[in-house]
Amino acid sequence: MTADAEADGRDAEGGADTAAAAAVLAAEAEAETEAETEAAEAARFHALLAAFEGLPAATAGRGKDAVNEPMIRHWCEAMGDANPAYTGPDAIAPPTMLQAWTMGGLSGHADRSSAYDDLLTLLDGAGFTSVVATDCEQEYHRPLRPGVAITFDAVIETVSPRKTTKLGTGHFVTTRMDVQADGELAGTHRFRILKYAPAVRPVRRSPAQRPPAQRPRPVINRDNQGFWDGVRDHKLLIQRCTSCAALRFPWLPGCNACASPDWDTVEASGAATVFSYVVMHHPPFPAFDPPYAVALVELAEGVRMVSNITGVPYDKVRIGLPVQLEFLRIDDGLELPVFRGSEG
Repeated sequence: MTADAEADGRDAEGGADTAAAAAVLAAEAEAETEAETEAAEAARFHALLAAFEGLPAATAGRGKDAVNEPMIRHWCEAMGDANPAYTGPDAIAPPTMLQAWTMGGLSGHADRSSAYDDLLTLLDGAGFTSVVATDCEQEYHRPLRPGVAITFDAVIETVSPRKTTKLGTGHFVTTRMDVQADGELAGTHRFRILKYAPAVRPVRRSPAQRPPAQRPRPVINRDNQGFWDGVRDHKLLIQRCTSCAALRFPWLPGCNACASPDWDTVEASGAATVFSYVVMHHPPFPAFDPPYAVALVELAEGVRMVSNITGVPYDKVRIGLPVQLEFLRIDDGLELPVFRGSEG
């Protein structure tokens, strides 16, 4: 090959490299422009949403019932809360019932403002059509006693900029409700929802292509580490307050009867009965094979816990069914306490 031919070859290669680099730079510039346009559009839309902040969500709302003993009793029974402060002539309502007194039931409330509906309509029109409640915060200013009348006002407190979550992309909407008892502020309830556009789901693989599903792992922290240490040793441990001797489950950092932080443990005998149960049919969940029974069992010691029932078909589980603790090895990294029933 002559020197001129070699030079021509190098020029051609250099030209191709230059063209490729230019194409990459052009693609990057286009992507940056698209990202800037999208960010500007998101900021413009958020400005529209932020205009709703401070507008009323409900004005001069009235609770459909005064604070009353039957609702308090039902709540305490459902929650398993035997605090004596919630019974007797000087009873108060559990503070966490704050929102319950403001709920409209199936017929709803007629006092919701148009601003809140307009906000949700705007979000729907932009494609954020799905909704999920994410969390709530409550502040308590005075106890609620049977007989007091409940009124409330609510305001759209904040609308977040666009956020991307595993569910999809959307906006968090926070409302603040001020609850009055006989005209005096009794508590504040903040309620947060996510209005979002569902994320595109990946194409589902056939069962033969899917790896075996793994059971969800329990969240273990400093408050419940001792419980899971007991499970590892095939012991079901119940917390016992060393101040008032009250037993409690699930594990908590303090006594819900006297508020003492001091406790020790009692090993459960394993004897229990089914207090309540549900049969799960739908939706299907990886690693579970519906239908199956999930029960709230009452231990002989008096506390209750949620667990699976083994040893009997799901349609043979009944309230009052005697069951016995056993430990079920799920896989190499997980063992769980469950309760075995008998058809006999």
